[in-house]
Amino acid sequence: MKNYRWCVAAAATLLLAGCGGGAESDSGNGEAVALTKEQARQTLPDGEAMTGWKESARPKAVEMDKLYRSQACPIKDNAGCENSRFYGASTFRHDDTAATATFLIVAYDSEQAAREAYDVLWDGYYGQRAGQRAKTFGLGPIGDERDARFGSSGFRGEPGAVTQVRVGTTLLWTLAASADKGGIDEDGVRDLATVFAERARQTQNGDAPSAALGG
Repeated sequence: MKNYRWCVAAAATLLLAGCGGGAESDSGNGEAVALTKEQARQTLPDGEAMTGWKESARPKAVEMDKLYRSQACPIKDNAGCENSRFYGASTFRHDDTAATATFLIVAYDSEQAAREAYDVLWDGYYGQRAGQRAKTFGLGPIGDERDARFGSSGFRGEPGAVTQVRVGTTLLWTLAASADKGGIDEDGVRDLATVFAERARQTQNGDAPSAALGG
C-alpha cells in the first residue's frame, strides 16, 4: 500500500486547501462544456454513489494553480495541465476487501485542451501507476477516450490498477489498490471507472450527476 499513499495524500491535501471563488454556469445540451468548480466537485463520486465503500476524503475541487498542477501533472513543466481550470479528488476504502479507491478529475477550458493532454498524461505518468509489469485491460465503451492497466504495485504483490478516461472537457482517473491479493479485480475497477465516466457525462449534459455503483 505504500506506493498508493500518494492517492490518499492528494485528496487530503485538497481537503486542507481553501475553497474560493465561483465560476460561470454552463448548460450542456449534450455538448462538451467547460465545467464550473462546483460541477467538477459534483462529478466526483460521493458516499451515495459508492455503495459498500466508506469515504476517506469527501469530494473536493479547487482552482488549478502552481501547487495543484504539480500534483495533477507531475511531469516536466507540468505538461498536460495547460488550459486546465480545476482539480478535484475523493477517496474511499472498503473494509471487507482492504481496498482503496481514489478518483481524480482535471477540468479543462475546452475539449481540445483535454484531448491534447490525454496522451501526455497517460504516457508520461498515469499509465505507470499500476506497476512496471501491469497489463492493459478493457473498460468498454465509456467516455470519449479510455485506458486501463492492472498489475502488482505493492512489495508483496498486492494488486493495483489505474484507469484514465476523457469525457468531453474533463480527464478522469480511478486508482485502486488493495492490501490483499484478492481485494480488487478488473471487473470491480471497471465498475468504478464506469460510474465516474457516467457522472461526468451527466454533468456535461447539464444534469445533476446521479450514477452510482449498482445503479
